Amino acid sequence: MERRQIQLPLSEQAVRSLQAGELLALSGPLYTARDAAHKRLTETLRQGLPLPVDLQGQTIYYAGPCPAPPGQVIGSVGPTTSGRMDAYTPLLLQHGLRVMIGKGQRSPDVIAAIQSYGAVYLGATGGAGALLARHVRSSEVIAYPDLGPEAIRRLVVVDFPVIVLIDTKGNNLYLSGPAQYRRDR
Repeated sequence: MERRQIQLPLSEQAVRSLQAGELLALSGPLYTARDAAHKRLTETLRQGLPLPVDLQGQTIYYAGPCPAPPGQVIGSVGPTTSGRMDAYTPLLLQHGLRVMIGKGQRSPDVIAAIQSYGAVYLGATGGAGALLARHVRSSEVIAYPDLGPEAIRRLVVVDFPVIVLIDTKGNNLYLSGPAQYRRDR
């Protein structure tokens, strides 16, 4: 199956066109943020303060990159378990976050928020961080440098391989995939 070429950031219409199970190749800017950064972002919002990055229409990749080896842009940049961000995700979606990339299932509250705010959840292959790093063309810390690898970084990626896990309609590959497998047996 061929990957659909996608340019980031995505418009609302483009996000709504994605379907669970679809393979994508992302190109453009995205942001890394893990649980410590998510906690700070939500605390900032609850205090009524401006965020260090405008989330409107943006993509967050749940990753904490390793340091860059000599001559490389970034070290290994594999996905972390998305469920660790579930407590923070609905509020960030409410404030314009459109695309999330990670691994693992999401809570019912997050799935409901994905549907409510017209967002999408994409999966990157766990254990393939060194291979995924080959798709990163630039990396810059833009917020919370004290968090080290968990700082928010702006990455520019080219043909970054992902799969649509949960689409805007709530179709969930973690449910439909095993069901399809059972039917095909």
